[in-house]
Amino acid sequence: MSKRQDSEAVIRQYLDSLWLEKGLSDNTRESYARDLKAVSQWLEQTPGVSLNAAGPEHLMGFLAWRHERQYSSRSTARLLSCLRGYYLYQIREGAMQENPLANIDNPKLPQSLPKLLTEADVEALLKAPDVTDSVGLRDKAMLELLYACGLRVTELISLSMPMLNLRQSVVRVLGKGSKERLVPLGEEAAYWLARYLKEGRGALLGAKTSEVVFLSTRSQQMTRQTFWYRIKYWAKAAGIEKPLSPHTLRHAFATHLLNHGADLRVVQLLLGHSDLSTTQIYTHVARARMKSLHEVHHPRA
Repeated sequence: MSKRQDSEAVIRQYLDSLWLEKGLSDNTRESYARDLKAVSQWLEQTPGVSLNAAGPEHLMGFLAWRHERQYSSRSTARLLSCLRGYYLYQIREGAMQENPLANIDNPKLPQSLPKLLTEADVEALLKAPDVTDSVGLRDKAMLELLYACGLRVTELISLSMPMLNLRQSVVRVLGKGSKERLVPLGEEAAYWLARYLKEGRGALLGAKTSEVVFLSTRSQQMTRQTFWYRIKYWAKAAGIEKPLSPHTLRHAFATHLLNHGADLRVVQLLLGHSDLSTTQIYTHVARARMKSLHEVHHPRA
């Protein structure tokens, strides 16, 4: 077996362990695979060096190479996080004795605040879909659910019929790491979801059978790309010119809750964040909004 084949086998073994132990999604594991293979291929240009035979000086050389090519600090931080997990796994399995990243720090990241829609923006977006046809009704229900529950797009398109409880107005969500959480729907989202299920889903399903809640025009589960296109389509129809991301309504959900006095830990639970620090970024957005309101409306601002 060549050195490259050996490295690829070790990487596959690590990725399999991530799936078994943490239930990471295919997308996350594919991202890790790309990062690890990129590091491995760069290291193997030096005779006798591989992922498991790299010292701090080799990894610092790789980071310097990335810096010269102006890779973003955020992508480098993600890559280092992936590498740290890989080396901890190798040490745990007895394949390595020391972590070559032990004394290498992550790059400092500029604080990136989520792009924010105002409550008026959200109202305009939610009113945009044409609910006289099954596709518009589906999109309306999806947008309402996304904003009411703060779901990730992947969580939304992965919903199946057994995960809905309209009687109790809650939805069971399968989040990152296959962690489940119950999220309340709220009256508007519950109404539009029920209406879509009654009036729109059957037309999209046709003669097929499926437990997927939100179906494409081909009676299949929607892709993230398709839903992203639909968000942009309705945002344009609503006259919203702000840059959007697939997480736009999730960000709005969290920030608007905090603006109205919700407890940070409650928002953490609703979002499915395992770490409170991930949720705390929304407090900065909320504070910035409060400051701007103060400057506009306070007589002595």
